Amino acid sequence: MITGQLAGLRARHPDDVAILHAGLYDDVPNHARSDSRPWRPLTLASGHSLYEPDGPSDDGKAAFSVVDLATGELAGEGLLWGIDLHNRGAHLGMSLLPGARGRGIGADTVQLLCHYGFTVRGLHRLQLETLADNPAMIRAAQSAGFQVEGTLRRSAWVYGSFVDEVILGLPADEWQRPSRDS
Repeated sequence: MITGQLAGLRARHPDDVAILHAGLYDDVPNHARSDSRPWRPLTLASGHSLYEPDGPSDDGKAAFSVVDLATGELAGEGLLWGIDLHNRGAHLGMSLLPGARGRGIGADTVQLLCHYGFTVRGLHRLQLETLADNPAMIRAAQSAGFQVEGTLRRSAWVYGSFVDEVILGLPADEWQRPSRDS
């Protein structure tokens, strides 16, 4: 496990799937805000949950379960996706369960994903896209050194309307590591 001050990143356990599916996927309005893919009615029994652990492969994605270190409980998911080994970049994403939001776990998770991307994987640049009306994610990213690089006006279809997306980027040499390195 990669640990920070409030959160840890660990491999996805089969027991995590039901919790993440119920807390993140079955909340359709929230899922529509956190994933660019359309929500479809998927059940756990189908074996096609987005949260199923992946087998070992180099498919351009590294998915983690986020753990609240204070309680040991599952707090959400974090991932690097679109990993491009030629240009040494990736996209960063995370989604926290409702009970884990607003407690600093998100900012710590961004730091841990940066640590994984830059220190473990040797990437040069991370990027994230979030809705313009998601100040918590923007603050979490900026606390690690991400800078707003642009706004895609009315580019995301979110539960019945188009909304702006903000693109934030971070080269490795601009990463603002936490005072206690993970």
